[in-house]
Amino acid sequence: LGVNPITLGHEAVGVITSAGASIPPSRIGERVIVYYYVGCGECRWCQKGDEHICPSLKAEYGFISDGGLAEYIRAPSRNAIALPDNISFIDAAPIGCGVTTAVHAAKLAMVQPDDTAVVYGCNGVGFGLCQLLKNVYGVAKVIAVARSGAKRNKALELGADVAIDGTDAAAVASAVREASEGCGADVIFECVGRRETMDACVGWVGALGRRGRLVLVGYHSGDEHDFRCHPIPMIVYEQTVMGSVGATLDDLKEAVQYVGSGKVNTVVDCTLSLDSFQQGLDKIKNSECIGKIVCVP
Repeated sequence: LGVNPITLGHEAVGVITSAGASIPPSRIGERVIVYYYVGCGECRWCQKGDEHICPSLKAEYGFISDGGLAEYIRAPSRNAIALPDNISFIDAAPIGCGVTTAVHAAKLAMVQPDDTAVVYGCNGVGFGLCQLLKNVYGVAKVIAVARSGAKRNKALELGADVAIDGTDAAAVASAVREASEGCGADVIFECVGRRETMDACVGWVGALGRRGRLVLVGYHSGDEHDFRCHPIPMIVYEQTVMGSVGATLDDLKEAVQYVGSGKVNTVVDCTLSLDSFQQGLDKIKNSECIGKIVCVP
């Protein structure tokens, strides 16, 4: 997923320093967050506002186009969304994926107030989901699953009702069913994407309940992390499995509003200088961060 060599960074904020001739000069100096997809603008997906699944993307910053881990980035004016003054750049940067992906996934899942929702895997997107589900959708019960005790505590602080230790994935399904009066979850946001975590969600005694919706958000490469499930339990329980990738431009605008209003707070582990970005990548790889790492030029 993506190309190399490339400048990474799909969550970028900054100040507009120059603009094309057709752009109002008043935009110079504007504080903005960058939407990281640029669709073809012509296909049916782009016409519907779903350019994140455009089959002919012109750019995807940090994936197939040079991204925001740099002093400058060039993007179309429509991709530069104004930030309110009450959101700092440090707090705004994680909105670009951490909050927008949560916004989009919740829409696809058609979340309802009486749902029992599981957020499986808590950090950027997971922390965004915990808050969104409670503060925007008013979900009855939010269950967070994470291996890290610190992340479980943070999820509870952000609104989760129950936090389950995910260290032993084989024990997660029974823990979710115990926390949901034996019914299982109405919706699971799977933000890890490993074979054992996906396995915990499905099957006759999996964490997903009747007519449950499993939303696959996280992923790992390699055949060892293929999603596998026998169809019979899914058929009998009338369950749904769907994927959710990125977000639309409107999702980003919504996410900025949620953070600006205080309904969602981004979680930042630390800041680093831009030339120390490798330290941040190593920290992420070793699962040593609680929240996002923000690089500052």
